[in-house]
Amino acid sequence: MSSLSDSDDVEYNGSETLDPFQKVNVVEENTRREPISIELTYPLGADPTTGNITVRLQTDPSPGCGGIAWPAGEVLAKYLAGKGPDNLNGKAIVELGSGTGLVGLVAALLGARVYITDQLPLLPAMEKNTDLNGLQNRVNVVEYNWGGDIPDGLPDRIDYVLAADCVYFEPAFPLLVKTLCDLNGRGQPEFFFCYKKRRKADKRFFAQLKKYFTWQQVGDDPDFQVYSRDSISLFRLVFKGKGGV
Repeated sequence: MSSLSDSDDVEYNGSETLDPFQKVNVVEENTRREPISIELTYPLGADPTTGNITVRLQTDPSPGCGGIAWPAGEVLAKYLAGKGPDNLNGKAIVELGSGTGLVGLVAALLGARVYITDQLPLLPAMEKNTDLNGLQNRVNVVEYNWGGDIPDGLPDRIDYVLAADCVYFEPAFPLLVKTLCDLNGRGQPEFFFCYKKRRKADKRFFAQLKKYFTWQQVGDDPDFQVYSRDSISLFRLVFKGKGGV
């Protein structure tokens, strides 16, 4: 997929990017410097009498910004919980850029077989959070470097690919697009992509993505009006075809 990494590169201002392994040095959206344990609870299904699901996390910014829970991840996690367990039960799901593992762990609590993926420094945190929720039998923690080969640990057929707060580091934009294209070859999964607009550079990611995918705002989320005020969008991606891949 050389066309993504060559002709589509755009000059960028490094001050607009966020290195996934830089140490967190500002307080943003409840970011804290020290490890903390949190519980996040989401309504299960549309019927309020159905109850809730709770996920336990240890967040730790010491490996970088991936070690904390970010807003788009919470939006996607709540959306999945709101759809109820029937939607994901028994499905094979891959989460990209999992960080703490929040989104994938919620999917596993809903009955899915989940593969939470990220770079090597974040794997211990993901493993710990898997253990905290007793999901060792449903969750696989897998190292996945965007742009590289699909890891051996991922299934041959994938039902859903989940990604939240993955648009933050401009040099990784073409690598993420390539990874999304690669995973489409594993059974043409459904893609959910949740994103918070933070920088002007973000539009360059979507300029690259549109060569291979179309997308539309998820239309069945009752919280749409709430999180859209915070510049968060939840999209379904649809692969257009191989094109330049």
